[in-house]
Amino acid sequence: MNGLKTGYLGPEGTYSSLAANKLCADSRLIAYPSFFTLFAALKSGEVGAIVLPIENTLNGAVTQNLDLLQETEDVYAKAACAVKIEHRLITATGCDKSKIKRIYSHPQALAQCAKYLALNFPQAKLLETASTAESLDKIKSEEDACIAGAHCRRNGLELSEHSISDEEKNYTQFLLVENGEPAKDAFSDRIFFTVTCRHKAGALADLLLILKENQINITEIESRPIKDKTGEFRFFMEAEGNYADSAVKSALEKLKAASHSFKLLGCYVCGLPK
Repeated sequence: MNGLKTGYLGPEGTYSSLAANKLCADSRLIAYPSFFTLFAALKSGEVGAIVLPIENTLNGAVTQNLDLLQETEDVYAKAACAVKIEHRLITATGCDKSKIKRIYSHPQALAQCAKYLALNFPQAKLLETASTAESLDKIKSEEDACIAGAHCRRNGLELSEHSISDEEKNYTQFLLVENGEPAKDAFSDRIFFTVTCRHKAGALADLLLILKENQINITEIESRPIKDKTGEFRFFMEAEGNYADSAVKSALEKLKAASHSFKLLGCYVCGLPK
């Protein structure tokens, strides 16, 4: 990765920045304000790779990034990693927490702490920010608080002693995405792709049967509505398999032939803990 520039959702201190350091320790990391600008930077050649959150163990798929991966031509995910999410409530040092009226964070973080917030701050307004790290800038008085990672430290602010996530085992899977397509001998234990079905009874079952007959185990399936086609859906699937294996490639070719559309999104070693 030497000399490679890698983009991530900034600012520095986001969970995306932690993932970028895990996936690209030798890369020059560049923060971007949104996932849209990340993809634009990748396609323009401004960066050689981008790091994307793709799924959380509590909230499921990050659907915006699924759609961007599908819509963007000639990109693929080549690596994955998991980051443990340690959400903390962050306030002005020494503040009276009963006075908190506003709590800021990324919408994913707010959702992952929904039970805690409802029980402890039922009257507070929950306000979305572009990232968890950005939410620290919103604390202007003891009426303000935010949710950010346990790694976020700043003078004048204090963190809750424990994680406030609704579940202790909270992980987000991140993908490293580059331009191009996988090498034919690219090793993986996961294949990530999308399919759409032909309009006939049992069409999805027929596609799944191809995977079964080729002894390929599906690890994830997510449906997303197809834009401008009311009532039609695209299926995002992750399956076990080594892309370098000719039998896996053959199964994918059969799947492509039987589906209405097929797109390979990536192949990588699974990032989530077992």
